Amino acid sequence: MVKQNAATTTVPPDARTNGTSKVEQKKRSGDELLLGADSDQVPTLSVVMPTLNEEEGIAECIERIKNALEELQIHGEIVVSDDSTDRTPEIAREMGAIVVTPDKKGYGYAYLYAFERVRGDIIAMGDADTTYDFEELPKLYELVESGQADMAMGSRLDGEIKPGSMPPLHQYVGNPLLTKFLNAFYGAGVSDAHSGMRVFTREAYEVMNPETTGMEFASEMIMRAGAEDLEIKEIPITYHPREGEANLESFPDGWRHVKFMLVNAPGYLFSGPGISLALAGLLVMLVALSGLSIGGMTLGVNSMIAGGLFTIVGAQVASFGAFATVAGEPIREATDPLTTLLVERINLEHGATAGLLVFAVGAVYSAYVLWQWTTTGFVAVPVAEVNVAAFTAVVLGVQLVFTSFLLSTLVEKA
Repeated sequence: MVKQNAATTTVPPDARTNGTSKVEQKKRSGDELLLGADSDQVPTLSVVMPTLNEEEGIAECIERIKNALEELQIHGEIVVSDDSTDRTPEIAREMGAIVVTPDKKGYGYAYLYAFERVRGDIIAMGDADTTYDFEELPKLYELVESGQADMAMGSRLDGEIKPGSMPPLHQYVGNPLLTKFLNAFYGAGVSDAHSGMRVFTREAYEVMNPETTGMEFASEMIMRAGAEDLEIKEIPITYHPREGEANLESFPDGWRHVKFMLVNAPGYLFSGPGISLALAGLLVMLVALSGLSIGGMTLGVNSMIAGGLFTIVGAQVASFGAFATVAGEPIREATDPLTTLLVERINLEHGATAGLLVFAVGAVYSAYVLWQWTTTGFVAVPVAEVNVAAFTAVVLGVQLVFTSFLLSTLVEKA
């Protein structure tokens, strides 16, 4: 979806200059380029910062944004989405920022509230605690403005992390692991998924359409961008020590990110593990039934029981992937062959009929075993391994029948 860049010069015109190149204009200061809420001039760039008691860092951040506007020679606005009890909003207003007050709590909601009120076609975001150097904005902005990216991100892990800026647990464990999960599940292909310094087009934001209101908002943007095949580019940045108290809680916020990623990727959470477990169970059952010797060991009735249980549990877990895809509207739907077959190809009648057939096969043999047992005076049950297979078929048949009914109900309501 990346737009094509039709410009032939590396010096893009500012909307205010009526097409006159910036090099032909007198260089304007950041204060001159910063627009207030009452300005009729439409900003080229809107910078959004959420704040929660950031009076120690807000002034420096705004000054750096002004420096970035001066370097770019474009008009911009700074929108501070504030929920502070200190002097943060007063300082921001004094320095020319637009301050809005969200009507609900949450890191993500602060951004959502502000994004609905910005006027620029290109939007930047970042924290107001001086960890991100907004003087590095121009290199991110130029990637988006030139059409090379729908969203440009500053990578801390590929850049420089100043001593004391990030806890070692976050730098070497948390952020790299969460990034690997996100790349594996959503194909984002980024090196630092939780970098808060980003620039993107309004069009890209509308395509991503994020909804979460908590700290997982940062993950959701990347997840949706990856799922929608938006072009994401990264540039190494420097990450600095923060000013003021940190609002991040490592383990609770980390778990929220992981949970959000898993719930929105049912193919990885349900379908993949379920299918793998069921196939492993079936393999164990087949080996036990065949009497095949593996390394001098022959599987018996206990292995047969374990295989049957694995198959039953695996089938149930795999069906959850279909339920979640139909009812949950996940960001990354399950696309494995089994889920696709259940959701798109098999209707209630097909699924229920198949379930009844599997049930019938198991039930008929089970009835035969029961008859043999009674006619021999309840002495012994013949061929125990086959009996386990029959009872497994009975349970799987029942599961498939009721899974078909539930899926049909969900599809009709979707």
